[in-house]
Amino acid sequence: MSATGSRERKRTRRRKHPAPSGGLHLQSHTPSSTVTTKKINDKAVSAAIADLNALAYNLWWSWNPQAQQIFRDLSPSVWESSNHNPVEVLRWVSPLELRVRLQNPGFHAQVAKACAELREYMGTKRTWAAARGRVFRESPIAYFSAEFGIHESLRIYSGGLGILAGDHAKSASDLGLPLSGITLFYRQGYFQQQISGDGWQQERYPSYDPARLPITPVVDGKGKRVICAVEIGSDSVHLQAWAIQVGRIRLYLLDTDLQENDQKYRELTAHVYGGDNWTRIAQEIVLGIGGVRLMRALGVAPATFHMNEGHSAFLTLELLRERVAHGSSLEDAAAWVRQHCVFTTHTPVPAGHDRFDEGLMNAAFQAFTANAGISIDALMRFGREHPEGGGEPFTMTVLALRLCRSANGVSELHGKVSREMWKSLYPGTPVAKVPIGHVTNGIHTAGWTLPTASQFWTTRLGSGWQYRLRDPKFWRNAVAPTTVSDEELWALRMALRRELIEFARKRLAEQNLRYGSNDPAALDHLLSPDVLTIGFARRFATYKRAPLFFRDFEWAFRTLTSKETPIQFVFAGKAHPRDDAGKRFIQEIVNISRRGDLFGKVVFVEDYDINVARHLVAGADVWLNTPRRPMEASGTSGMKIAIHGGLHLSTMDGWWREAYDGHNGWKIGEDTTASTDQMQDDIDGASLRAVLEQEIIPLYYDRGKDGIPHRWLKKIRHAMATLIPVYNTERMVAEYAEKYYSQGR
Repeated sequence: MSATGSRERKRTRRRKHPAPSGGLHLQSHTPSSTVTTKKINDKAVSAAIADLNALAYNLWWSWNPQAQQIFRDLSPSVWESSNHNPVEVLRWVSPLELRVRLQNPGFHAQVAKACAELREYMGTKRTWAAARGRVFRESPIAYFSAEFGIHESLRIYSGGLGILAGDHAKSASDLGLPLSGITLFYRQGYFQQQISGDGWQQERYPSYDPARLPITPVVDGKGKRVICAVEIGSDSVHLQAWAIQVGRIRLYLLDTDLQENDQKYRELTAHVYGGDNWTRIAQEIVLGIGGVRLMRALGVAPATFHMNEGHSAFLTLELLRERVAHGSSLEDAAAWVRQHCVFTTHTPVPAGHDRFDEGLMNAAFQAFTANAGISIDALMRFGREHPEGGGEPFTMTVLALRLCRSANGVSELHGKVSREMWKSLYPGTPVAKVPIGHVTNGIHTAGWTLPTASQFWTTRLGSGWQYRLRDPKFWRNAVAPTTVSDEELWALRMALRRELIEFARKRLAEQNLRYGSNDPAALDHLLSPDVLTIGFARRFATYKRAPLFFRDFEWAFRTLTSKETPIQFVFAGKAHPRDDAGKRFIQEIVNISRRGDLFGKVVFVEDYDINVARHLVAGADVWLNTPRRPMEASGTSGMKIAIHGGLHLSTMDGWWREAYDGHNGWKIGEDTTASTDQMQDDIDGASLRAVLEQEIIPLYYDRGKDGIPHRWLKKIRHAMATLIPVYNTERMVAEYAEKYYSQGR
């Protein structure tokens, strides 16, 4: 290493980047609306540096392309290598370089504008929640989830549950809801995926340094770390917390990596869903019970505790313990807890719900039950489907349902499936009256919009389009030919497809380096910008049926290699480390992609994350979703394509069963379930082939004299107008607020 490089590393290690504590404290200088040659004085530069550091520590930048561009401009290589982490960028830009860069009037104005927008966002009193009066101002919500997918630089998520939670948090911020998020700090995340030479998924678990992430330690008024403790077995396990500022709200990450703890507990929160049943129950004690204790230590008194899936349901036991300690009977305590808790279930498969046997529960809760004055038998009754059933395991979903005032599934069909699944908890109640409703999931549209598309819509609709997401009339006008011509809309699609192809080529080049490939020029022919591109990216659970297109391989081969109307596939996704069947699906796709006669027509992009997903949903012309009905509770990946002009092709499951109107995409199969999986797969495979061959491919390649597929674009316009205003988390969170958070307030 050069001496200059060594000195730079030493300087960056010594640097301290101030982060907000309790809220953002940005300097209140006003940016110039025009770039001038006037010299920027030292005071203005210092103010901009303070603002820039504060901006890096508020994840508001994750849905603001202009703010992201600032950090990309500071160091394009570090921005990419850090998976778009602004804190890491600021670590690698020396104080001298930063001051000099900010003396440039153009760059200074760019920084000032972004920071002024953040100040305005944080300071405004004109929010959706504020307009509804005191009911939300005085009813703070604690939102518990085992994972949060906020941004690709923070790997504290594994899949759809976390992505949904992250989007929920962003829209709660946009709406001005007083919400705090609680999860765990996974220092080694879920896993980084690498594909071996034989196509098998391999997992890597790098550790993440909190000092290099946009998170800050949670401290008290004297600047000391806030430390709480929970009882696991006979041990007292200490935990600290980290905070992430997500726009107007705080997300708290619980962490057991403290010297006070034995090594087995220090590593307890290392992995998302890692380890055996003991690890799982211990993590869920930290999340649920530890999360409530952190809220109390911070002086936060939530009016509503929202459990996003059953992983956090132990929070209800802590609330019970508190009430009993204050003199309430167990029955009265349970009634109080019900009035303060709501629950969202995401799992339509019985085997997917956490269950713990009585021996494990007794071992994990021996100190807790002794201190709470609640017997293990009483505790077990809260979590058993049949309270008096000896030997029956403790089910987290049952606990949540028993101790909540309201519960919901995440689509209309999932609500129906859930009522049927848990009807035994409500004896004498007709299935249709079982108190489990539904709120169909959505997405945080601005956070999923690729910068190219965001700029496109801002140019044509103005900078406020992100605040009109729930306005159907606005979107009907926005996508009308008088607003956006066919030429413009098709040019956007071509640009986004090109970005996906170049992204895939770059990622495949990096993957091939590990295999010793010495022909990088071959990747120049990987995928074509002129070919119908189908995207598939999600968790590789077997019920999602990633290889369904290849069920009739001879047909698939002919379709992919057609001279006149070819198609191409881009796949991505992870299988759970213990799911060998899912890994075999990945291996099947990867091995198909490596066939010489299909080279460049099928691609698998490894290490699926938010960044990969964002590129795929933006660039794909058609998004393929093939879950075996009714096992997809909702799904949200297909919602993300609408803002980019993509079209959805899906089985009639989850959200698509509600959204499909016959003209805004395509369906696979019917709104029915076959008697066997084999029969269902045969029916859906045949339907998929028919829809592609008879509808999608002909429509895509039906071009006018100008080379533009006008009828295809008409379908895109209708999809945008019908899907964007409904399938977003602004609508979703507002629905939670009105149906569930404000209950009894």
